[in-house]
Amino acid sequence: MSVSSADAQSRVRAGSLTCDMAPTVGLVIGSRQEVRCIFRPTRGRPELYYGGMSRLGVDLGVKQGGRLYWAVFAPSSALPPRTLVGNYVGAAGDASFGVGGGANVLVGGSNRTVSLQPLSVTAQRGVNVAGGVAALALR
Repeated sequence: MSVSSADAQSRVRAGSLTCDMAPTVGLVIGSRQEVRCIFRPTRGRPELYYGGMSRLGVDLGVKQGGRLYWAVFAPSSALPPRTLVGNYVGAAGDASFGVGGGANVLVGGSNRTVSLQPLSVTAQRGVNVAGGVAALALR
């Protein structure tokens, strides 16, 4: 899945997505964290989403959880309810020793009409090093 530059330019900021991540233990070749997310649209009421963030690649250590932030882009700022339901895939990396951070580059969404800002910021606590392919599923 990719977003062409013309397609990306035709999108407008439709809101922001904040996800709280559950604690996890890295399993060397991958991990999975449950997430609870709130979408705050530029127009309309906030929506609650649940799902999971999976990684395939190097993931060593223990994280107490964390928070992800994304800007949400779509063809219009007036989105129907539950538009963010779907799967997002891309690259991810993070590191922490006590307090740490990371970045996630993800693309996808409901019928591929919604994309998350190419870079999310992660705030987390724990001892961890991770990098590889990431997938976010929202329901």
